Amino acid sequence: MQQSIVQGAEVAALESEFSAVAGNRHCVAVDSGTAALRLSLLALGIGAGEEIILPSFAPTATAEAVRLVGAVPVFADIDPLTFCLDPDAVAASITPLTAAILPVHLFGHPAAVDTLAGLAERHGLAIVEDATQAQAAALAGRRVGTYGVMSVFAVEDGAVVTTEHPELARTVRGLRGSVHQDAQLSDEQAAGGRGGLAKLAGAVARQRAHCRYLDSALTGVVVPHVEPGAHHVYHRYTVRIPGNGRPDRDAFALALAGRGVRARVSIPTPLHRMPANRNRSRIAGMSLPCTEAAAGETLSLPVHPGMSERELERMAAACNSLGGRL
Repeated sequence: MQQSIVQGAEVAALESEFSAVAGNRHCVAVDSGTAALRLSLLALGIGAGEEIILPSFAPTATAEAVRLVGAVPVFADIDPLTFCLDPDAVAASITPLTAAILPVHLFGHPAAVDTLAGLAERHGLAIVEDATQAQAAALAGRRVGTYGVMSVFAVEDGAVVTTEHPELARTVRGLRGSVHQDAQLSDEQAAGGRGGLAKLAGAVARQRAHCRYLDSALTGVVVPHVEPGAHHVYHRYTVRIPGNGRPDRDAFALALAGRGVRARVSIPTPLHRMPANRNRSRIAGMSLPCTEAAAGETLSLPVHPGMSERELERMAAACNSLGGRL
């Protein structure tokens, strides 16, 4: 059996092509988003006992990367409309042990990284952006991933770390090539990433068009909010189901499935309630009310760039037949 080539010509080409769409930042390709976040934190020298502020309403990989470097995840609450980190909650969470803020551009909507960047600068903290769900998203005309000292994007079968600092890029490359060889990307994976990158603009345009239609067609659910100046790329089209929280949301999803619409709960359990994080993290404040509400009320509809107009109409009709009845 032929052995896969790792860190070959395809990987170098992916890094070069990604740099061209990432503001000419230095790019390092690795095999997963978790590895990309972990190597970014290690490159910044963040380690045991230091605190990193992040949202609890986020993918599991975000907190996992923090734990893997020995740092302490500090979970702050989210904005109830965008589902991204609330800057005020972050400000209230900063302690002398805080080393970084890790905003997640969730579901394709930009986090308030402009405000968070100012907060980080005042306190001497690093910003590490998790943009794995938000390639091509922007805030006030500026691409996400250009605010943080390190940023992480997803590509097909892998991930890319970006930074404007050449010395940090060299450190990530060194870690990838020696201590953390499990993070290396194969040329086969990189070729898939290059193919996805070439199709990105068209896919995002089609996805946004589908979501604009649903925004206008859906009744009985709360459609995704878009902050003024935000360019939402709708990695997930996530709605809120009005009612009594999780029971109504789950009943709505079950009823939709009966009508042929396979919606999913993207984040069923907030990170602070997962066993792996309970004893190795800190919750900012006594509770995370906006996080808990989002976990109980949100549902992601199965929207993708390849959908037909007919499929979108059927989905809207299925949702509207249930809205307000559960």
